[in-house]
Amino acid sequence: SSPIEKQGLGWKFDYRTGKGADTFTSGFELAWSPTPTKFGIQYLHLLFNYEWEIETSPAGKAQWVAKDAPEIIPDAHDPNKKHKPRMLTADLALRYDEKYAQIAKKFLKNPEEFEKAFAKAWFKLTHRDMGPKILYAGAYVPEEDFLWQDPLPMRDFELIGENEIEELKKKILASGLSIRQLIYTAWSSASTYRHSDRRGGANGARVRLYPMNEWEVNHPEDLKKIVNAYEKIQKEFNQEQENKGSGKRVSIADLIVLGGCAAVEKAAKDAGVDVKVPFTAGRVDATQEQVEVEFYKRIEPFADGFRNYFKYPETINEEDIYTTAEYFLIDKAHLLTLSVPEMVVLIGGLRVLGAVYRYERYGVFTNEPEILTNDFFVNLLDMNTEWRQADEYRYTFEGYDRKTGKLKWKATRVDLIFGHHDELRAVAEVYASDDAKEKFVKDFVKAWDKIMNLDRFDLKENHR
Repeated sequence: SSPIEKQGLGWKFDYRTGKGADTFTSGFELAWSPTPTKFGIQYLHLLFNYEWEIETSPAGKAQWVAKDAPEIIPDAHDPNKKHKPRMLTADLALRYDEKYAQIAKKFLKNPEEFEKAFAKAWFKLTHRDMGPKILYAGAYVPEEDFLWQDPLPMRDFELIGENEIEELKKKILASGLSIRQLIYTAWSSASTYRHSDRRGGANGARVRLYPMNEWEVNHPEDLKKIVNAYEKIQKEFNQEQENKGSGKRVSIADLIVLGGCAAVEKAAKDAGVDVKVPFTAGRVDATQEQVEVEFYKRIEPFADGFRNYFKYPETINEEDIYTTAEYFLIDKAHLLTLSVPEMVVLIGGLRVLGAVYRYERYGVFTNEPEILTNDFFVNLLDMNTEWRQADEYRYTFEGYDRKTGKLKWKATRVDLIFGHHDELRAVAEVYASDDAKEKFVKDFVKAWDKIMNLDRFDLKENHR
C-alpha cells in the first residue's frame, strides 16, 4: 500500500506510472461484459453461452475463463487490446446452482422482466434503510408500496381527544390486565423499532400479527389474551362512538401504547408520585398482508436485556464480550437511539414493574413489584448483599444477605452490569439516592415516551 503521508490518496504507487494498468488491484483481472457502460443482459448471455475453465490471474488468484470464446472484452486502458470473457466462482453459481439457474434463465429469456426486476431491486438496495415511504421527499416517490417499507393503511377515522383518552385508560385498568402485562405488551410492540433501517415500532401493532405474535420473548399465549382484551375494549368504544354519530375511533396500536402509559401512571401514583405520561393518538393497525413475514422471522430476537431475555446462555464466553448478554443490551439500546442514562432508567423501571421475561423474579429487586420505585438501584448497590454464580454459564446469579445467608434476589448478568461497569454504576448511584425518587419517575416517563414514539414519523418532530 501507499506510505502513511499519502493520506486520502492511497491509490498512488511508485510502480511505473502509478495509474491505469500500473495500479494495484484485488488480484482479479477480468470484466463481465463486452459493453460495460451499457445496461443489458450481456452478462447472462456470456454466462450461459460458453464453457468455463479455471485459470490463475497475474496476481495468483483463481478465476474462470471462457475457453471457447473469442476475445471480445475491451481492455480497460488500451483501446487496441481485447480479452476473453472471465468470471468469478460466485458468477458461475448462477449457472450451476439449480435454484439460481432457474431464475437466471428466466431473465435471459425475458429481458424486459429482467429490467423491471433490476429496477425494483436497485430501488430497494438504495432505499431500504430509509424506512416507511412517509420519510421520502421529492417528485419521484413511487406510488407503489413495498413490504420492506412496513406500509400502513391510511387513517380513515377521527382522532380521540383528552376525554376519550382518559375514559379508555380507566377501561384498560379495569380490564383485569395487570400492570406488568400492560407494560410488557407496550414494550414488546414499541421496542421492535430499529433506527438502522427505521423499521418496526408500535405503529401498525404488528406485534399482534404473525410472526411477531409467535416470538418467544413476546409471551405468545399471554399476548393472545391481552390482544383479545384490547380488541374487546376497541369494539365497545368504537361502537359507542358510532352510535353517537361520532367519527372518532381507536386502533389496537394506540390502545397497546395507551395501556402501557396508563400502567406507568398507576405505578407512579402507587409510589407516591403523580405524573402524566404523554400520549399522542394517531396510530393505525397493519393487516397481515402488510407484514414482511420472512423478514420478521429472521429478526426474532434471541436477546433483549430490557426484558431480561437471553435464549442461549451456553454461548457466553467472558473472554469475548461479543457473546455476553450485556453486549446485546448495548446493541439493542443503540438501535433504540437511547443514551446511557435513558437505558439505565428504563432498565430500573421495567424491573420493578415486573416487565421481565416469563414474569420471573430475575432483576426484580423489590418487595413491591408493579410500583414505580427506585428499589432496583437501591437493592442492586446494597453492599449487604453477596452475589454468587447460580449456573454453569455465569448468566444467572443469586444475592444472599451477608449476615444471615438468606437468599434475597435473583439476577442476570444484565442486572449486575449496572453495579459493575463504572459508567453505568455512576448513573445507577444517582437513581439510588434517597432524594432521587421523583427524578427517577420523571426520567423514566420521558424515556418511555421516547420509545413509544420512535416510529411516529407522522409527527413533525420525528422527521429525521
